Amino acid sequence: MRDFSDDLKDLRTSLGEAHQYLRLDDLRARRPQLETEASRPDLWDDADRARAVTGELASLVDDVEVYESLESGIEDAETLAEMAREEGDESLEPEIAETIADLRRRFSTLELRSLFTGEHDDADAICEIQSGEGGADAQDWANMLLRMYLRWAERRGLDTELDEVSEGSEAGISSATFLVKGRHAYGLLRSEHGVHRLVRMSPFNAQGKRQTAFAALKVTPFLDEVPDVVIDDKDLRIDVYRSSGAGGQHVNVTDSAVRITHLPTGIVVTCQNERSQHQNKDRAMQILAAKLAEVERQKREDELAAIRGEQRSVGFGSQIRSYVMQPYQMVKDLRTEVETSQVDAVLDGDLDQFMEGYLRWRRATADANT
Repeated sequence: MRDFSDDLKDLRTSLGEAHQYLRLDDLRARRPQLETEASRPDLWDDADRARAVTGELASLVDDVEVYESLESGIEDAETLAEMAREEGDESLEPEIAETIADLRRRFSTLELRSLFTGEHDDADAICEIQSGEGGADAQDWANMLLRMYLRWAERRGLDTELDEVSEGSEAGISSATFLVKGRHAYGLLRSEHGVHRLVRMSPFNAQGKRQTAFAALKVTPFLDEVPDVVIDDKDLRIDVYRSSGAGGQHVNVTDSAVRITHLPTGIVVTCQNERSQHQNKDRAMQILAAKLAEVERQKREDELAAIRGEQRSVGFGSQIRSYVMQPYQMVKDLRTEVETSQVDAVLDGDLDQFMEGYLRWRRATADANT
């Protein structure tokens, strides 16, 4: 009869570690407070506060239930192993082994939560795609990236809102702004902030030559409340214009698109996907506030590279990841060395391995510097 005691001991160790990084005692103490507040009849009188309370409660309940499910699973495995050992029943070995393997997989998934250590890793994410060097190929590449991230969000069950898309002069898009909403959206997408390089046989080259194109993704945490940011109306230039999408593919055509320029910083925010000029302006102001908060954090912490990545030109020598379709198939992250030959799968939104690799690389880098 196989001895599973060491395997079960390791699972107990993993459970103890999860108790620590989930801050389970704090969660259990906080839960009654949130449940009391969530049950107040006047909760939704303040919609922003209500969303914050219900969101925090849902995340807390999810963490506690995942932990308790793993704890229960270990107890069941221990009971089954003890019964098999006492009765000398070797027929139970495959079931025990599979149960232990499943618990290990679940702990591996849960461990990722311990890697979200940034101040706003739980927040929604504002994402901006900008085409760079490469002409029509770069504009097409920007459009491919937009599709890739929207597909990734869909696969993970995250909501997306497309706020602005500017058509390219020759093909694809020149820029796009979209919001990804859901737990850890920013914590995951911050790994994607930077310049992305595509190498392929260009469909826009009459000779069919290989072409290199670049596009950048900028990621900012989206905050419902930004208490440290005060925006003076005198610092703003607000332009209203008719919005347009790529043949109606990306946005609804309206007469109420809004572009806000923050004159002191030069930050420009555009929104054209809401139904009215007022709604577009409100969303643009929210995004502007989040961007200004990001600038202030960078100044306070002096950790630009850690929060937003190094700001470089969107061209040669500045990429964080290369996507090679010719003369071979390879996607490789130049920071973490994570790579795969499944280019089509990656472009279809299979990005989790790169995001997990970045989170582990970031933690290892931080540990090495302490």
